[in-house]
Amino acid sequence: MKSSFDGWGSGMLGVIIFSGSLPATRVAVADFSPLFLTSARAVIAALLGLVLLAALRQARPARDDLLSLAIVSLGVVVGFPLLTALALQHITSAHSIVFIGLLPLATALFGVLRGGERPKPLFWLFSGIGSATVAGFALANGGKASLSGDLLMIGAVLLCGLGYAEGATLSRRLGGWQVISWALLLSLPVMAVIALATLPATWQGIAGPSWLGLAYVSVFSMLVGFVFWYRGLALGGIAGVGQLQLLQPFLGLLLAAGLLGEHVSPLMLFSTLAVVACVAGARRFAR
Repeated sequence: MKSSFDGWGSGMLGVIIFSGSLPATRVAVADFSPLFLTSARAVIAALLGLVLLAALRQARPARDDLLSLAIVSLGVVVGFPLLTALALQHITSAHSIVFIGLLPLATALFGVLRGGERPKPLFWLFSGIGSATVAGFALANGGKASLSGDLLMIGAVLLCGLGYAEGATLSRRLGGWQVISWALLLSLPVMAVIALATLPATWQGIAGPSWLGLAYVSVFSMLVGFVFWYRGLALGGIAGVGQLQLLQPFLGLLLAAGLLGEHVSPLMLFSTLAVVACVAGARRFAR
């Protein structure tokens, strides 16, 4: 029971951190190319991960773990950041909520395929209702549509769900922060080359918010958030804790209201309560 509770608590902290990822990416791509942003955030996070691994003298992963680490790298280090950065050049952050709302389903599906989990039938009902609620809320709030942006977001969600499930399974053996740190290091040589090849032609004119966006996605979205997220998935279950992602779009809007003074509509409050109920129901039937 305590393990499950700790897992849901860690997962919630991860979701809170991830809530700022898409807005920060949206700000950063105003001055940085998607390729540079993706590679630079990975390089910065990998160097921080290297310091952690060296300082705490962590043993190297076994050879059998390299394929799983490569899948994590493909999903959450390269695939999701790159595809979302490309997509956010065509669609708004609000429109992307439609697809982030589908991420818990993708995570649960890959949890079944890669993690061997078997949620109860009612879990899928609550998960589907929660995803539909998030998608409906996003569509009701509008957003500029783009076929290419939508396809990129679909690809991003699938790769992210795969990376989450694979990383959670591996975290049971290696630990949460160790998994993301080793996955970042595995991708470091390639990402460093890409970062150098896509450096901005000039650093002048790059606005402060873009630097802050790069800093946030590098330190928090790419490393700190995963420390809590993978621990939560490993302790509380991939399918169950993964449903906390349904709250991510609404947490992002709440942060915008608190920090930027944006209006919180009655529809948002109603949708949030519905999603909380779905998360509670999914948690009950996750195992």
